[in-house]
Amino acid sequence: MKYLVTGAAGFIGFYLTKRLCEAGHEVVGIDNLNDYYDVNLKHARLKELEIYQNFRFQKLDLADREGVAKLFEAEQFQRVIHLAAQAGVRYSLDNPMAYADSNLVGHLTILEGCRHHNIEHLVYASSSSVYGLNSKTPFSTSDSVDHPISLYAATKKSNELMSHTYSHLYGIPTTGLRFFTVYGPWGRPDMALFKFAKLITEGKPIDVYNNGNLSRDFTYIDDIVEGIIRIQDVIPQKDENWTVESGSPAQSSAPYKVYNIGNGNPVKLESFIDSLESALNIKAQKNYMPMQPGDVYKTYADVDNLFEITGFKPNTSIEAGVTKFVDWYQAFYKA
Repeated sequence: MKYLVTGAAGFIGFYLTKRLCEAGHEVVGIDNLNDYYDVNLKHARLKELEIYQNFRFQKLDLADREGVAKLFEAEQFQRVIHLAAQAGVRYSLDNPMAYADSNLVGHLTILEGCRHHNIEHLVYASSSSVYGLNSKTPFSTSDSVDHPISLYAATKKSNELMSHTYSHLYGIPTTGLRFFTVYGPWGRPDMALFKFAKLITEGKPIDVYNNGNLSRDFTYIDDIVEGIIRIQDVIPQKDENWTVESGSPAQSSAPYKVYNIGNGNPVKLESFIDSLESALNIKAQKNYMPMQPGDVYKTYADVDNLFEITGFKPNTSIEAGVTKFVDWYQAFYKA
């Protein structure tokens, strides 16, 4: 098939593009290559993708309405996997307009492209951040997500609402995936694992927020991509029997679904750091800090509905995943 992958130079987009190309699909990848983090890492990922003759890359900003419309018109994609977004909770406190452009306008341009070109299935990235003030764990897609605590989370919730509207009005099958703390080789430098590895290797202290009393549902990149690959073959159908009063908010009478995609096993931050120290064979200097605005105390995914529909549950242990990251980090940065 012919796919559009947005954010192809990003962490998840890079791995997903590799999987699709290796399966023999034609993939057009787009990315605006912004400088939110080291652009050299994005270029290095793209260089790894150059070996695939069935992959083409185009630098394009999703907020470029005319450019995105022309791309859809020229390429006639069958499926779209939309991963591009302005990421980061803390960055959204300082640069809110970047989130409006990338995550709201950008998502709308993709929806419009799907609307006008009979896309078979749109799969898009949501986030575990949408659970906001929810303290019930594990987080379930049947829970309310009406109280986000960061602008980033609010834009991701908005993406789900926008997608439902287009599924309802135009019959576009859409599937939203709420990612839970993705990590692994080629990961983002703004994520904790990458930052910690760099600082520990350099002999500098690491900031440990809320005095280490945090838990995250860390999910290894290969598990995330396997989930995406499987779910994009499960195209949502209309359900005339669904009602707002009795149905789950993760589905609809429209061809619309939302799933959690996480490990389903939260790990304490201190244990995560222990695994990193072990893999690096270096003891970390820890600078304990208070809770940061926009952060949540714990993330924990209920992935039962994903397992039921795909037969897949993430299974990479934190020790194995962190070791693979460290092996890549030391080789890539010659650390």
